[in-house]
Amino acid sequence: MNTGLLAIGLTTLDINAYPIDGLTHTERAILIQGLECAPAGTAAGAALVAALLGVNVKLAGAVGDDMNGLFVRAGLERIGVETGLLVTRAGEKTSSTLLAVESDGRRSSYHRPGAGAAPPLDAAVTAAARASRFVHYAAIGGPATDGGPGADLLREAKASGATVTCDLISPRASAVDEIARILPYVDYFMPSAAEAIFLSGSDDLSTAAQRFVELGARACVIKNGRHGALVLLDGHTHLVPAFAVTPVDTTSCGDSFCAGFIAALDRGWAPLDACRFAGMTAGLVAEGVGTLGALQDFDATVAAMDRYGLAIEPA
Repeated sequence: MNTGLLAIGLTTLDINAYPIDGLTHTERAILIQGLECAPAGTAAGAALVAALLGVNVKLAGAVGDDMNGLFVRAGLERIGVETGLLVTRAGEKTSSTLLAVESDGRRSSYHRPGAGAAPPLDAAVTAAARASRFVHYAAIGGPATDGGPGADLLREAKASGATVTCDLISPRASAVDEIARILPYVDYFMPSAAEAIFLSGSDDLSTAAQRFVELGARACVIKNGRHGALVLLDGHTHLVPAFAVTPVDTTSCGDSFCAGFIAALDRGWAPLDACRFAGMTAGLVAEGVGTLGALQDFDATVAAMDRYGLAIEPA
């Protein structure tokens, strides 16, 4: 029987500081509210959040043999993510991002590329995918993954009974061709609104979702921030509103939405209900700093769904 989640894709270290409303250009220290270092990225961030929500998670990713890589591995393992498929690449740096978050939520991002954008897609990862209940393929748009063995891996995962969800590292030009290869093996394609517009060529999210289903995805969930999510499921379009949270740092909200969706499906929730849980997961992450934000666990997130009202209707 297939069990747990395998997350495949980008692994980074995020360093989030809040609030940073300006540089002093002096050596004088300024006191701030939050400074968090945590594993992040389309795969590692989703894996971390899913593990906190009680899912049995394996991560297929890559770090360098530097101190940042050691920190990422330790952080994942502390929350319960299995890291046997997280490879360490000798002589390479760990992908790392410095995020200066302003008081109003705007942020400046400084990224150092590294090993994280090239997860292993080898026989060991394929075997893990065949044994998993869920496979979250968060590697589309990666310079080392587009055009690679991802489609074959997901075909084997699907043949073995896995539910496949899919997110992007980046909506780069190569991703347009990659989705055509990947989507026939995807149950839930989960781009952001900006990614959906770029990849589909349409600024209408319903049209974009339909395009992805035509390319082979069984369903499409387009994450649209404070406007909630647009869901195309079984030929019907649904608008799932967001919750009325007070955001502080929205850096990892997309990854946490995917994790919350999978965690709810793992508990037997219906897809639309899982989208609502995913929205609350992302909302709680947004209310704090860093990958986990103010998130606690599955039961606390369910309780928050009853406590928070809905935000504006989705656009």
